[in-house]
Amino acid sequence: MRRIAMFVAASTMTLSLAGCGMLNATGSSTTATPTKGNDITVGVLMPDKINTRYTNFDYPIMKAKIAELTNKQGQVDYQNAASTASTQAKQMQKMIDDKVDVIILDSVDSHAIAGTVKKAKEAGIPVIAYDRLAEGPIAGYVSFDNELVGEVQARTLLEGLGSNVDTSDKVIMINGSPTDPNAKQFKTGALSELTGKVTIPTGAMFDTKDWDPGIAQQEVTKAIGSIGKDNIAGVYSANDAMAGGIVKALKAAGVTTMPPITGQDADLDAIQRILIGEQYMTVYKPYPDEAEAAAEMAVYKVQGKDIQFDALTQDTVDSPTNKNIPSQLVQVNAVTKSKIKDTVVADGIYKISQICTATYKTACAEAGLK
Repeated sequence: MRRIAMFVAASTMTLSLAGCGMLNATGSSTTATPTKGNDITVGVLMPDKINTRYTNFDYPIMKAKIAELTNKQGQVDYQNAASTASTQAKQMQKMIDDKVDVIILDSVDSHAIAGTVKKAKEAGIPVIAYDRLAEGPIAGYVSFDNELVGEVQARTLLEGLGSNVDTSDKVIMINGSPTDPNAKQFKTGALSELTGKVTIPTGAMFDTKDWDPGIAQQEVTKAIGSIGKDNIAGVYSANDAMAGGIVKALKAAGVTTMPPITGQDADLDAIQRILIGEQYMTVYKPYPDEAEAAAEMAVYKVQGKDIQFDALTQDTVDSPTNKNIPSQLVQVNAVTKSKIKDTVVADGIYKISQICTATYKTACAEAGLK
């Protein structure tokens, strides 16, 4: 994967090229696909219901952007696979049978879906891989710089451990699903920062099936039995849902002051855990930038607007089956307690009233959330 080495601190950065005037370009190349009008149907396939972002952010943002781009004539066929690869394959096959014009796919299992992606291409339906890079003949890809996500998580975890951190400090590592290619990249990025600075003991690193918080809770319980609850300096959790399970495991073991715990996705309950010290950080990924880019890619691709599509996809990535996939990689931000106001609140992801419910009023006041 082409790597972007820059870490962007400003959460309000807009990566769309529309402001540069490029998306208003007209014309097409000799290889342009047959032009369709605004009366199109976009299939949107999301992978699970564990992560609240798909229902609360990604899908609604895509739907609104597609409506905007098609003068409210475009239709969206939305399906969620609830973490089951076979269900997603059936959902995608039905979209192919129904002759949708283009599909945005966030895969449950990037390898298993490759054959259905191939069927879509054979049917003349381009597939835009979203968030996770599916295998097969993908027409475009939009996601975040996933190794950078892991690096940011690990660097912030090390900051949370303090200036005296050394290799004697033991860290439990709870990675994402082995069927998700992003999880491998998060892990690679995190290990590049943690290796040689802390110890991840034998039996304290897990790849968690389906990103399941209950399984993460069991894994941490197992690690506690091996390491001892008083010997855990920190916990690397690849996302917020699993961080919630990790906190439950630590509390059940009698831990009253949580060690630094990482996360990802800026879930509302994770933001609230950060406020009260149960989680140290999360990674905020600007969903509007990612979701709107995917919607633009899908609409421009199926309408044959090659200049606009190319302007959106100036990066390239490789999958195990295809090389040089046109892509856009969006930057990310670390969120600790002091950065909540300047990230998820400033970007309108959450209102202060949503975060600062009665349980969190005192913590919100201390964090300057008023």
